[in-house]
Amino acid sequence: MSADQDEDRVDETGFLAGQVLLRQLRRGHRAGTDAALLVAAARPYAQGRIADLGAGVGAIGLSLAMLDPALEIVLVESDKVIAALAAETVTLNGCDGRVRTINADVRALAGDDGSRRLLGRPCELVVMNPPFTNARGQQASPDPRRVRAHVMEEGELPFWIGAAASLLKPKGALVLIYRPDGLGALLTALQPVFGAIVLRPVQAHAEDAATRILAFARKGSRAPLSLAPPLVLHEPGGAFTPLADAIHRGEVELAFQ
Repeated sequence: MSADQDEDRVDETGFLAGQVLLRQLRRGHRAGTDAALLVAAARPYAQGRIADLGAGVGAIGLSLAMLDPALEIVLVESDKVIAALAAETVTLNGCDGRVRTINADVRALAGDDGSRRLLGRPCELVVMNPPFTNARGQQASPDPRRVRAHVMEEGELPFWIGAAASLLKPKGALVLIYRPDGLGALLTALQPVFGAIVLRPVQAHAEDAATRILAFARKGSRAPLSLAPPLVLHEPGGAFTPLADAIHRGEVELAFQ
């Protein structure tokens, strides 16, 4: 199936308060809060060339490009249909020439040869929203694309981190989002190559446990791990906090330090 063969399954939706238009399948994974959080967290470190790994239809990388016309973005997506939608989304937003889409698996990028062959020169920043649900504890979804977007196969996370390391120049930055119950595996995968790791818990309400972890790391750094203040998304009544609302509108940057 191509992106054009089943148009009734595709719609165009606004992201970051309509600043970015996304062509997305009506079923399956769709860009939301996680993507908005990553855009805000990545913006302070966005310069030069950026790779968005597991880009989906390009919500994160394309948003960074729309917010800063000086950036060059590479969207890397393994699903051929979703990668085709990402390419259409790039054109829809007038970013051809500055944003390009590559249909590739992270395993093809987890070594220097693969990264040079597919991307050329190294990047200043890599952003990614990898699948973060353990396959053993996940009830199977009837939608295989939703499974691929959300479920991490055992032993796969080091390939994502390895791909980021291979794409980054020395001292380049990695910004990603993950689940708290996968934090041990994430730190194990990061620490051989990355340092200056900063973790920011994301909580639905101030009294809740974190449901996400935003993470920053710098390639080749020896600086110690640190914790940033938590980000709370909702007021007691359920509405977004002013900061969370501004994040969803693409109006703020969320630095780790």
